[in-house]
Amino acid sequence: MNSIIQNIASIRADFPILSEKVYGKSLVYFDNAATTQKPLCVVRKIDDGYLLHNANVHRGVHYLSQVATEAHESARSTVKDFIGAKSTSQIIFTRGTTESINLVAFSYGELLKEGSEIIVSEMEHHSNIVPWQLLCERKGLKLKVIPFADNGVLDLDTYKNLFTERTALVAVTHISNTLGTVNPVKQIIDIAHSHNVPVLIDGAQSVAHTKVNVTDLDADFFVFSGHKIYGPTGIGVLYGKEELLDKMVPYQAGGEMIERVTFEKTTFNVLPYKFEAGTPDFIGSTALATALEYVQNIGIENIAEYEQGLLKYATERLKEIDGLRIYGNAPERGAVISMNVGNIHHYDIGTLLDKLGLALRTGHHCAEPVMQHYGIEGTLRASFAFYNTKDEIDKLIDGINKVVKIFT
Repeated sequence: MNSIIQNIASIRADFPILSEKVYGKSLVYFDNAATTQKPLCVVRKIDDGYLLHNANVHRGVHYLSQVATEAHESARSTVKDFIGAKSTSQIIFTRGTTESINLVAFSYGELLKEGSEIIVSEMEHHSNIVPWQLLCERKGLKLKVIPFADNGVLDLDTYKNLFTERTALVAVTHISNTLGTVNPVKQIIDIAHSHNVPVLIDGAQSVAHTKVNVTDLDADFFVFSGHKIYGPTGIGVLYGKEELLDKMVPYQAGGEMIERVTFEKTTFNVLPYKFEAGTPDFIGSTALATALEYVQNIGIENIAEYEQGLLKYATERLKEIDGLRIYGNAPERGAVISMNVGNIHHYDIGTLLDKLGLALRTGHHCAEPVMQHYGIEGTLRASFAFYNTKDEIDKLIDGINKVVKIFT
């Protein structure tokens, strides 16, 4: 038996918010693709950082600064091990996935010549579209798009034909935040590398739900956010191969990222500090490391198996509801379901479900091209985590049925 099933009560006890009441109803939190809840150990780590160990890192010889510095760099090592990187020099702390992508779009983008081409997919989050559009406008580049079929599977034949001698980068999501599609990123990377083209993988929706090893994937860049893997907001990670990071110009300038400054010339610090201008979020980095350790203790394989069970159960139960349509049914899916019910507006369903204590997402989920693909304005999205249960899914089914009755 999966250890999560055996220990679900104790796991849920680590997340006090799950015992909260919403409009007098027990909270059912199904908005994990937007942000995950935080276990007590992460919150306590943040408290301890500010209450007991607060001092600026890398700058002081005094005791507190040394303690804070060691904790911050230990967190970098924890991230390295969690995603299978070879060196801490490859791990750059950012504010999240969005900043990580923007960093690459600016700094790697500065190396590209006019007429170069960037390939993205039709199912990308806006954060993996707009930075490349801005780069294209700034440098005179061209954006190309990998389409997906109605079942949510990328068209790899078209992808292969998008490459030319001008292709400079591929940027794709590992798991779609709307369709749940698990993209074959290893194959996508191999195809790109056969053309000597580097690849950025948006791992915001994958690191919390499946085993990631950037070395085995041979990813050139991999990005994710702390708050989607039970860590705090405002902290994220950019992994990059050192040979690429070494070539790239700094994204921001200021303290920490410098080696020496004169009015005549400034030289830059070594990796990873070259891309970490200013005081880093050393509280956030250590709390992120605590979240990763929490996930490791449960076991990412156990999490993946358990969440797949929730996904299968929810999919089967939702299909019992007349007029309900699920968008995306790829063979490999993460624990995300986007849906609509008949002609009921997704916002109306979400609002009424909220009154029943059910927290789901409504809208386009920062993926408007996906909605345009299906000719819809948005969907109702349920996204699961390892602290969710089948009983909660049953409450969702009952809630949707109640909403349907209201509108019929």
